[in-house]
Amino acid sequence: MLFEDETDLLLFPPLRAGWAKRGKTKQVALSGRNAKCTLFGAIDAESGKLHLLVRERQRAPDFRAFLLHLRSCHHRWQILVLLLDENPSHTAHASQALADELGVVLLWLPKRSPHLNPMDHLWRSVKKDVCANRQYTGLDDEIDRVANYLRALSAEEVLTKAGIRSPNFWLQCLRPPL
Repeated sequence: MLFEDETDLLLFPPLRAGWAKRGKTKQVALSGRNAKCTLFGAIDAESGKLHLLVRERQRAPDFRAFLLHLRSCHHRWQILVLLLDENPSHTAHASQALADELGVVLLWLPKRSPHLNPMDHLWRSVKKDVCANRQYTGLDDEIDRVANYLRALSAEEVLTKAGIRSPNFWLQCLRPPL
C-alpha cells in the first residue's frame, strides 16, 4: 500500500518566519526568473520506502510516467494499492486505464483532505527544512538537495515525519505493534 502525492518545487523559495535583530527586516535575496518542476512521490506505508520522480509538469502523462516508475520498482505479480487525491491527472481516463493494465488499484482519499495523506506531511517537512527562505543557484541544485534530504532519511524517519507512526494515524491497521 502506497500513499501518492506531488509537490511543486519553485526556484523562488517559500518564505517562512525567520530570525532577525529586533527592528530589522530579514532579507531573502531573490534573483532571476522563477522556474518550476513537479516532484511525484509515494511512500510504502509498511516499509517506509520512498519512490520519487521529477517531471516538468503535473499532468496526466506525467502521472502515467510515475505509475510506470512504480510498477518497475515492484514485481509484476504484486498488486499495488495507491491511495491518492482526485487530482485531474489521476482521474484522467488514460491514467485509470494504465493503472488497471499495470495492476495498480487506485483508492481515492476524500476531497479536500490533505491531512489524510502522509506524503503531504513529508512534503511539508521538505519545504521547511530544505526549501524555505533560500534560493538555490538553479532548479537542478534544489532538486538535488531535496532528493538528497529524502534519501538521507531512514525508513523509520520517513514513517515518523509522514505521520504513519503517530498513535493518531487514521489508518491504524498499517501501524505495526510497538
